[in-house]
Formats: sequence, structure tokens, C-alpha cells
Amino acid sequence: MKTTSLAYNCIPPLHLTPPFNPKTQHNYFKPIDRRHFLTSISISPFLASLPPVAESRGLFQMPPVRLINRYFFVRAGESEFESIGLINTNPVAKTSMDSGLSEKGKKQTVKAALDLKEMGACEGSCWIWPSITQRSYQAAEIIAAVDGVNRSRIVPEYSFLDARGLGAYEGKNLESITKVYASDSLSPNIKPPPINDGTPNESVADVFVRVTQLMSILETQYSEETIIIVSPDSDNLTILQAGLIGLDLRRHNDLSFAPGEVRFVDASSIPIYKQPASAVYKCLNPPSCT
Repeated sequence: MKTTSLAYNCIPPLHLTPPFNPKTQHNYFKPIDRRHFLTSISISPFLASLPPVAESRGLFQMPPVRLINRYFFVRAGESEFESIGLINTNPVAKTSMDSGLSEKGKKQTVKAALDLKEMGACEGSCWIWPSITQRSYQAAEIIAAVDGVNRSRIVPEYSFLDARGLGAYEGKNLESITKVYASDSLSPNIKPPPINDGTPNESVADVFVRVTQLMSILETQYSEETIIIVSPDSDNLTILQAGLIGLDLRRHNDLSFAPGEVRFVDASSIPIYKQPASAVYKCLNPPSCT
């Protein structure tokens, strides 16, 4: 019992809170100023601990402010159909051997591959994006072989790079395409006459939509890469280039590509848009002109 008494005596006295008095409650509870409370909290250490936010590239628009990658445009060499002077744009036949390169087209494509090599397109590395149209994919394989590019870097494109569908001009003489370009010069929304064999009849605006989608994919998927776009026809490339430089789409044919032609396009080559000298062409919102 003595031990218990001594231990009890060693406990320091407790300092109890005075009993609550309603008359003096204002001394204990003060109203909180919400604004003062929020502004008094320091959140900078919390923000400093957050990971950096990745830069957003946003929606790709034409003409672009800048390009993330550098691009080479290549039109595939002459096709078998072109060698006999016929228009062939029906996507049903795009993978047939008749849509492949002619003997002249193969030579044109070898020259294109050598031009790319001379331009240093694939020094270090590059990606080749051809349409799956037979002549485009054959051209991509020739470019890869000549420029020492691994076949794993050939990325076939299944729809955005299809040859422009020319509707009722399908199977007609190649000279008939001049009528299409005459319509294009009036409005990018005019379509070639339709046909019921499955061949699309695409306006310039239709092609513009899909090549813009292609560029959106490339600019999102790659960063600071070299990309070679191989098209089966000229129109995909002229409409794409017109969009990139802000040229009135009605004038896309001014940029026409010959079979096997190569062009280099990068951010530094995109000039500030200038109104055409001709009064016929007036565009306040390039390349969306009507």
C-alpha cells in the first residue's frame, strides 16, 4: 500500500480546463473567415510535387503553325493502267497487279529512291508510309531497298492515301482528267459525276479531309522523325501540300506531281500565305475557299 501511495503522490497535478460558461463562449469560438482560411493555406509544396504536364499538340489544322516531323512526298511511278492511258481509281482493284508499276514506272521509282538518298532523307532513320495500292507499296519496297531501310519501317496506309476516286471518269482516257481539274478550279466542293460500279466520286474537299486526318495521325504518332509519304496519284499530294502552305485548294493542280517525283516539305518551307495575284482567286480563310 505504501508503494501505491508513493506512486500516486509522484503523479503531477492535472491542469483541467475551466468549466464551460455560455456567457464567455465568444472568448473560445471565433467565426471563421472562409476566404482568409483558403488564402492562408500554402499549396506551393503540393504543386511542386506534381509531375510535369505533357505538352498538348492539340487538333491538327491546316495550314499548321509548325510541323513536328519532316516530310518527303513521293508519287509512285507510272502504273500499268497509266501506261495504256486509262484512269483507274476504283479501290476494289487497288491491290491487283494491274494497279502495280509498269516497267517505266519501276525505273521512275528507282530514280525517286536515288533522289531521296541524295537528299539524305533516310540518314539515321526514316519511316515510309505508302498507300496499300499496289504501285505505292511496290514503290515503298524499292525505296527501302535502295536507301537501306528495314522493311519493318514500311507502314501501309489502308484508306487515307487511296487514289482520288474519279467516279464516271473511271476507265476513260487519261486526258479526261482535265475536265476534273477544270471543275476543281471553280470550287473544291464539286464532285466528278457518279458511277454505280463502286468507284467513289471525290471532290477536292473530300480528299482534303482524309489527308488532313493522315497528317493528324503522323504528327501525333511521331516526333522529330523523317516520314516519306508515297501516294499512288498526284491529287493526294497536291491537295495536302496546298493545305500545308495555305494555298487556295482550287489551285492544287498548280502543284502537280509527275510519276516518280519527290518533294521535301518541312516547317521552314511553309510560307506565310499570300493572296494570288489573279482577281479570280480570292480566299479569306485558306485553304477553305469556296
